[in-house]
Amino acid sequence: MNITFERVSDVDKALAWRREVIGVVFETDADTTLTRANRDYLASHLADGSHAAFAVFCDGVEAGCGSICFQSELPSPENPSGRCAYLMNIYVREQMRGHGVGRAIVRRLVDESYERGCGKIYLETTDLGRPLYSAAGFHPMKDMMEL
Repeated sequence: MNITFERVSDVDKALAWRREVIGVVFETDADTTLTRANRDYLASHLADGSHAAFAVFCDGVEAGCGSICFQSELPSPENPSGRCAYLMNIYVREQMRGHGVGRAIVRRLVDESYERGCGKIYLETTDLGRPLYSAAGFHPMKDMMEL
């Protein structure tokens, strides 16, 4: 299988992928308010370079997507630069799963993070994604809490 990536700078294309991810992960369509919020976010963040989105092709067929948000946090001993990345929208269409596409997306996003000098990489996942991210070297963060 030949896996290739295309950087997405078109807001509507990135939004279409985001809507598909929301539909599958949350089993619902993005309503008008959520679509507008996503469009506004992508329009500003793709343009200023704080967000990168990729369409992923497997043998020329759109197979999935992945995106990354670059942020800064206070420097620490484990991340002296304070540069960090948040991986998101890592998604492979069901019929394309099992061919290494997910692993290729994670690797591409991690490489992009390192190229931009990020010392820490975060992501959220569902139970379905845990084996993929564990195999890529990610580990659960202890003592995380949500309000």
